[in-house]
Amino acid sequence: MRPRVGHIQFINCLPLYYGLVKSHVLWDVDLIKGTPTELNRCLIEETLDICPISSIEYARHWREFMMVPDIAVGSDGPVTSIFLVSKFSIQALGGKRIALTNTSATSQVLLKIILRDGYGIDPICFESPPNLGAMLLEADAALLIGDPALQIHYQVPPGLYAYDLGAEWKQLTGLKMVFAVWAIRRSYAANNPAVVREVARVFIKSLRYSEQRIDQVAKDAARWEPFSAGFLQEYFMTLQYGFDAGHQAGLLEYYRRASALGYIAEIPRLDFLEV
Repeated sequence: MRPRVGHIQFINCLPLYYGLVKSHVLWDVDLIKGTPTELNRCLIEETLDICPISSIEYARHWREFMMVPDIAVGSDGPVTSIFLVSKFSIQALGGKRIALTNTSATSQVLLKIILRDGYGIDPICFESPPNLGAMLLEADAALLIGDPALQIHYQVPPGLYAYDLGAEWKQLTGLKMVFAVWAIRRSYAANNPAVVREVARVFIKSLRYSEQRIDQVAKDAARWEPFSAGFLQEYFMTLQYGFDAGHQAGLLEYYRRASALGYIAEIPRLDFLEV
């Protein structure tokens, strides 16, 4: 059976999949699309074999997974697609209501870490579908990720504050941040070692292909998105798709803070597939 591979339906993951399409290797996998939350659930429930997974969910299930080396979605400062949008300044959100997008677990925890450790405040948080207008009808602020958040970076609605969580994390810790990793079920890797190594190599090759043609990736994406090619190229170049020692240090610090606040039971080990 062909490997079942997850695909996040956000623009930020396009460079990782662009090369797959152009090199015609999609025939060799079953590609399943979804939001980060949906793909997290599928990997945990064993209906996917390999997929991007929220960093926080790797920590909660790390004994069941391994990471693909050299691939992640991260930033070193602003990420431009994860925003807290607020009616009030961030310092004034203590006791206020914040609607959290239901499409990302990592960003939910990241926001709570930033608010507690960076500003010493504990707002009232609840999950909501990612519709800014509806969220702000019920709340004083809203957490958005992915394409809806990219709209905020493109143009902040008048009268609202907007805070980039990548920039906030950098200000708090001085470190890089990793929002998603590529994970493989350990049981699948044990039973299909050659397949998982080949899929990992293909994804790494796809990323390198896109990085060398990022202007063309942006032009192709702009045909179907409400953003210019120049805007998308700048966005893709702001994101970091590597997983070097700096990214690993930032991820472990995120886990340390998440554990201290009780959002994960333990700090996980970063286990990488040998490719």
